[in-house]
Amino acid sequence: MKRYLSIFSQLNVTLIPNIWDILALMIVISLMLSLGWAAAHMALPFHLGDQIPITLSAWALPGYALQTVLRMFIALFFSLVFSLSVATVAAKSERAGKLIIPIIDILQSVPILGYLSITVAGFIALFPNSMLGPECAAIFAVFTSQVWNMTLSFYQSLRTVPKELVEAGKMYQLSSWQKFWRIEAPFGMPGLLWNAMMSMSGGWFFIVAAEAISVANQNITLPGIGSYIALAINQRDITAIFYSIIAMLVVIALYDQLLFRPLVSWSEKFKYSDMSDESSKSWVLELLQRTRFLHLVGKKLQRLFDSFVNFSLFGKRHKQRELSIRAERSSGFIENCIWYTVVFALIVGLMIFTWHFIFKNIPISETWNVFVLGGYTAVRVFVLIILCSFIWVPVGLWVGTKPRVTQYVQPIAQFLAAFPANLFFPIFVVLIVKFNLNVEIWTAPLMVLGTQWYILFNVIAGASAIPQELKLAAENMQLKGWVKWKRFLLPAIFPYYITGAITAAGGSWNASIVAEVIHWGNITLQAKGLGAYITLNTIAGNFTHIALGVVIMCVWVTAVNLLFWRRLYHFAEQRYNLN
Repeated sequence: MKRYLSIFSQLNVTLIPNIWDILALMIVISLMLSLGWAAAHMALPFHLGDQIPITLSAWALPGYALQTVLRMFIALFFSLVFSLSVATVAAKSERAGKLIIPIIDILQSVPILGYLSITVAGFIALFPNSMLGPECAAIFAVFTSQVWNMTLSFYQSLRTVPKELVEAGKMYQLSSWQKFWRIEAPFGMPGLLWNAMMSMSGGWFFIVAAEAISVANQNITLPGIGSYIALAINQRDITAIFYSIIAMLVVIALYDQLLFRPLVSWSEKFKYSDMSDESSKSWVLELLQRTRFLHLVGKKLQRLFDSFVNFSLFGKRHKQRELSIRAERSSGFIENCIWYTVVFALIVGLMIFTWHFIFKNIPISETWNVFVLGGYTAVRVFVLIILCSFIWVPVGLWVGTKPRVTQYVQPIAQFLAAFPANLFFPIFVVLIVKFNLNVEIWTAPLMVLGTQWYILFNVIAGASAIPQELKLAAENMQLKGWVKWKRFLLPAIFPYYITGAITAAGGSWNASIVAEVIHWGNITLQAKGLGAYITLNTIAGNFTHIALGVVIMCVWVTAVNLLFWRRLYHFAEQRYNLN
């Protein structure tokens, strides 16, 4: 009897919340109530043509910040689901990968205005007389600015899983489902988290266009920091711009401390290394680990996750898989014929649709002119990516190999990456006008202000993932100077750098719509380029010309990726990995 009483008393002690439980619950409840308030405003009545009032009062910024953050986190959730599913299909199936990865290369270069011009009307029709229509359009626009680098990063991780981990999965006789959750997803988690942070920052870069929608002479402004910044720029209100910068700084610091810092610290245990290394610290993670009741809830969730991973329906035996592989081989020729026939039919159908919708209504001379405009933008993108690589690769390597430095650099880099290029417009406009500078050259840096961080974040992720054994081997071999860079550091982070460079290049093409036409009050500066062409036609509502600009941009991006970036990617995949 005493034994049972002691067990019961111990159980009661574990169920009684301690002071850390109370603090953690206060944080969680505050976050849920705040986001719930923002969610309630997403379903208010709305009629096309209604003007949603936006005020430049500083007291309105906390509410605007909550609504913006909710949109961005909803988009980030769908980006995570998309990345885990689509990247896995592309990595597991060589046939699917040959189709999916080029499509992602194209989609990441499609300007956000291109997505908005197509989806706004559809979402408004899907949710008539409700704010959910414009809200979904804005969330989808932010999703398109977040998802591609996450997908490419996870795809790169799945393609470079070390051979030792693959052999361990075979020894433990893990099914494909179990191997994904026990080996592949944990291995790709550090890189995925760093790209998720970059995606949040990239979402801030385009939030002005997502919340202050201007399509076909229709202006829809959603309450948020993006529309606040757009109004401040339009009214040339320096004080309001300063307020928005402070609000962004506070918001980024909060979600860095409450979400990303704990996740990065938690992901340290997934590093591919047999030796201990310095790990980043998080006061939120330490708080959760000290709790009693929440710790018990975490264990229950862990058991639920284990049941999900080990669910018998997904755990096929190896013999069954061998039989299915033999059956696939026997029908491989027929499947290939069907696959390539479907792909060929889709390409032909797309070409016919493009011809009838675009080229039949636009003369060849204008098409050639738009193609030349794409050449101007391509030169700017290529030069800027090279310059940013020389700057951020050494910085990223230094930061990524020093976990303590990473803790301080991470929030700073997030804020700089999130800083909308629109806020630099006053400086660039004043300098260009005052000193009579060349618009074609001095507006170009605006294209890379938000996208250069893809390179930095991916290099940091690559440097952080270097096994401790390789670091010690480099020290034992006394590698120094250029030899150390050539034989150790650059090969170690090269696959990550290529992923960052590809997404940075695609993002720069996307950012050209913001950078090649800049406004400050009644002053407008325009540079020659494809981004300016798309922006001006979007404002005017010339959908045929918008489609032409988007198609030409896709052609340019596809050509550059096939001739340059993809070759480097395959080289990195085959030579510079841990297999």
